[in-house]
Amino acid sequence: MKKLLIAGLGLAALMSLQPLMAQQTSPKEKINLMHGSHRAGKRMDAAMEKWRGYGLGQFIHWGLYAIPGGEWNGKPYNGAAEWIRSWNGIPNSTYDSLIYKFNPTAFDATSWAKSAKQMGAKYVTFTTKHHDGFCMWPSKYSKYTVANSPYKKDIVKAVVDAYDKEGIDVILYFSVMDWSHPDWRYDLKTKEDSIAFERFKKFTRNQLIELLTNYPKAKGLWFDGTWDKSWVKQAAFADELETEMRKLRPGLIIGSRFRADENGKRHFDSNGVLMGDYEQGWERKIPNTIEDVHGNDWDCVMTVPENQWGYNKAWNGHIKTTNELLEMTAKCVSLGGNFVLNFGPQGDGAIRNEELTLAKQIGDWMKVNQAAIYNCGYAAYDKQDWGYFTKKNDSDQIYMLVFNVPVSGALRVKTPGKTTISKAYLLANAQETFLPEEISSNEYFLHLKKKDHQQPFVIVLETANKQDNNGTKYEKAKI
Repeated sequence: MKKLLIAGLGLAALMSLQPLMAQQTSPKEKINLMHGSHRAGKRMDAAMEKWRGYGLGQFIHWGLYAIPGGEWNGKPYNGAAEWIRSWNGIPNSTYDSLIYKFNPTAFDATSWAKSAKQMGAKYVTFTTKHHDGFCMWPSKYSKYTVANSPYKKDIVKAVVDAYDKEGIDVILYFSVMDWSHPDWRYDLKTKEDSIAFERFKKFTRNQLIELLTNYPKAKGLWFDGTWDKSWVKQAAFADELETEMRKLRPGLIIGSRFRADENGKRHFDSNGVLMGDYEQGWERKIPNTIEDVHGNDWDCVMTVPENQWGYNKAWNGHIKTTNELLEMTAKCVSLGGNFVLNFGPQGDGAIRNEELTLAKQIGDWMKVNQAAIYNCGYAAYDKQDWGYFTKKNDSDQIYMLVFNVPVSGALRVKTPGKTTISKAYLLANAQETFLPEEISSNEYFLHLKKKDHQQPFVIVLETANKQDNNGTKYEKAKI
């Protein structure tokens, strides 16, 4: 009797909680935002479609910080080289005086661009101004520019022109945070702070409009230094400035770092919608599943050593190999993203030999296997331990990018429902074919003829629709 009573009371209690449980699990109500994302879903215009197909890009961090190269008076700075001005081991005035030593006689934008093209890069992001505030173009709104250095010439123009000539699109990196500007503030705690920052906002707007006006070939802006409270509080201003820039340059591509909404949310607004045209949150890391990117466009920016962007005389920690970087590229593309490899030229403008070697080795592989990278994305095939699948955009062409050959030499492939493999062959040599062994419904083995591959390789899959229950013959999928 007691058990029945307790059970009855438990049921009554559970029923009383049901409305509350339903309320807690109901979809989150949309928040009305003035300065959140202004678009739901991906951009599908021509400029963004081209960006989406890049696959592989280059990043270049270069500025005054390349002169000390991560050390001062023989003492190493324990941080990213481009942050050395923030170190108490070097006075700000001493660092700022490096402008009078900036004379990169080995700088050759044409050579840089040809190396990038040989590597297979489809776009480059170049630092027009990093956190130190030194401008690599002759900005009329600052004296702290290349025009007042011994070099004097416009480096941004040289880079934009040289890369454009090689058919490589240019994205301009711009740090909002500016350590050299007297009106920059990390937070706005006083009336004086707010007055100063109003001047800084005008300065920032002027420089961005200047960049877009001076370099019309540039395809986008890559923002950094936007995390401090002072800038996060400028939701209305930044939103208006973004609108102005997009109006000035139709098709302009801007990542998710530029601004916050009125609640201080960055990258994604208070409703969880991406701010900007693609997600910039994948810095030195790569998502593991397609669910991790939430249906958004994205790219990954990666260093060769750990967290070294600007030139550092000493490369500390693990140095990534060519095959590691190729695998990162394949993984990014397989999840619908682009992979961007960073280079840090020396103070004289020369790119270090180790980076040039990596670029050449990546390029040698890309010459043979580029079809599996360019204009490719997520294939919706089950991930296998041997590597990655990519799918040619707007077609049914499937690529298997093999990095880890099983001891058995058998590559497992599980196709989506109602799909069979009609042909499989090596991308590098179409005469080298594979006979798929069906081991269960929609699951196959491709048996390699040799197992001692020294480099990753690509297998092309041509697929067909399976016959239905009425005995209809296989129908080859369009490719």
